[in-house]
Amino acid sequence: MTQVVKAKAGKAKVGITETALRDAHQSLIATRLRIEDMLPVLERMDEVGYHSLEVWGGATFDTCMRFLDEDPWERLRTLRKHVKKTKLQMLLRGQNLVGYRHYADDVVREFVKRAVGNGIDIMRVFDALNDTRNLEVAAEQVKKEGAHLQMCISYTLSPVHTNQVFVDLAAKMRDMGADSICIKDMAGLLSPVDADTLVRGIKKETELPVQIHSHYTSGLASMAYYAAIEAGADVVDCAISPFSMGTSQPATESMVAALARGKYDTGISLDNLIPIADHFKDLRKKYDNIFVGLNGADTNVLIYQIPGGMYSNLVSQLRDQSAEHRLNEVLNEVPVVRKAMGYPPLVTPTSQIVGTQATLNVLVGERWKMVSKEVKNYFKGYYGKAPAEMDLEVQAKILGDEKPITCRPAEKLEPEMEKAASEIRAWITQPEDVLTYVMFPAIAKDFLMKRYAKINLRDIGLDDTVEEAAYPV
Repeated sequence: MTQVVKAKAGKAKVGITETALRDAHQSLIATRLRIEDMLPVLERMDEVGYHSLEVWGGATFDTCMRFLDEDPWERLRTLRKHVKKTKLQMLLRGQNLVGYRHYADDVVREFVKRAVGNGIDIMRVFDALNDTRNLEVAAEQVKKEGAHLQMCISYTLSPVHTNQVFVDLAAKMRDMGADSICIKDMAGLLSPVDADTLVRGIKKETELPVQIHSHYTSGLASMAYYAAIEAGADVVDCAISPFSMGTSQPATESMVAALARGKYDTGISLDNLIPIADHFKDLRKKYDNIFVGLNGADTNVLIYQIPGGMYSNLVSQLRDQSAEHRLNEVLNEVPVVRKAMGYPPLVTPTSQIVGTQATLNVLVGERWKMVSKEVKNYFKGYYGKAPAEMDLEVQAKILGDEKPITCRPAEKLEPEMEKAASEIRAWITQPEDVLTYVMFPAIAKDFLMKRYAKINLRDIGLDDTVEEAAYPV
């Protein structure tokens, strides 16, 4: 279990988790950092004294293959090779793992086993609906593998989401074996007042370390962090300054400076952060054409509760339909859809589901006349139990005579690993390839075939030009 470490001169130390290698670039440049961008600065980051480095999970997995032609497992092993002192952390979407649907229990167990075996020390596990049934198998396997189990509250605001509800949820997570609790504020909604109340409540109820993760979108995050620290939070998530603020996290240097020389001193030297910031300044220039800029705070998020990634997806969907001028209508429709769906927190995958349905409602001109497969599955209970009762009339309109399930959704899934292994047996070069294929079959098949061809051509001494022309497409 993580403990509060004493800094020099007897000062209590607050930990910093650095997000630049995962969530910061996911939030600001669509997860486009390559391992070659990270390698030159890893040893320096390892010397800083961070609580942990968040390096894997979330959207990094499929993006590696989809856009960067990298093996996500090899990325993790490379990071582990170069980071010897600092704990490596990942974000796991519960039964969804790093994908966008629920996977069978055998897949979840094998993924956790391989992630820890390849270098992950801390697993931050969350469920979009805060349905703890969707966390059971992953949590059990994390404990079995001997990694740190950080169970995560998907923070949101609604008539049914109160601080006491979240405190009670943290207590359930403690009983499931959590080593620490994370308050995951994916939209930047956490106010200093609620941060204080929530952290004090969780600490009193669970006696576990508490970590805070927030995005700067609304402008509240730094204030919420300081209030949370004063209330007893042990660790906060920050991003090195060139990749901070906006839809990312508060700046690492600013938080270190704010806490320096006081009872919450982080023990981190600003001097050690300067060369790291310089490196990421150069990377920001390199990716300037895709960098998501946000001039000042976007307080609309406090009204619509839409995370930055969801907002950009809505704009993209409308642009594809030549309907970008209807954005405000869609934004106003999101709360309507969310209420009918029982107030799900807006985080992957529910943010995409709600956003797409709000767009359909506006463009079709009639609510719920056209629904996606994901919306139907949501109302059938295949994503889990909604935080509040769903609109029964809407549910009946969508499902007709079909009855929603009430069991843990993954109980409806057959084992997947053995079948997947047989389907790609010819291209397997490592055990992790089967997991990659299960989660992203279309992308993985092309990726694995290409890599298999490269390995075989290299073995017989053919050059890169021949390699690139030779693999099946």
